[in-house]
Amino acid sequence: MKKIVLLLIFIFSYIGFSQIKIGYVDSDTIMDQLPDVQDVRQRLDALIQEWQAELNKLEKDWKSKYDDYEKRKLIMSDQTRIETEQQLVQLENKITEFRDKKFGANGELFQKQDELMKPVQNKIFNAIKEVAQEEDLDFVFDRSGDIMILYAKDKYDISAKVLSKLKL
Repeated sequence: MKKIVLLLIFIFSYIGFSQIKIGYVDSDTIMDQLPDVQDVRQRLDALIQEWQAELNKLEKDWKSKYDDYEKRKLIMSDQTRIETEQQLVQLENKITEFRDKKFGANGELFQKQDELMKPVQNKIFNAIKEVAQEEDLDFVFDRSGDIMILYAKDKYDISAKVLSKLKL
């Protein structure tokens, strides 16, 4: 929130000194209407369904073995019961590993989404940059979600000056 306030103060203080042209986009609307995004979403959905089916099969297999174990555990020998319990634990671990491998934070779904969306996002950002330059805009913001600068003219980049001030 502080970043947004500081950003708005910065922009409006510049407006007093010069005419700054600002534009915005709604990236959600762009993403919803772009055929490339729809294609990526369909491919990801198909992958999710495939992996979910595999996961459901593993869980169903575990449930079946567990139910069978519950029915027969009283008549099992200690050795057989221990072995069956170990098999159930191993199957549970396999399910957890599969879920993490496919759907975890750094899982295959995340990687595939990044791989497929990167070219589409680059295409969108390039189009935004082109329109901003054609319209001679100084800044372009995204209004969906948090305020984010998608384009800014290089003349407003003060990074080198800040580094100089810090004597780096």
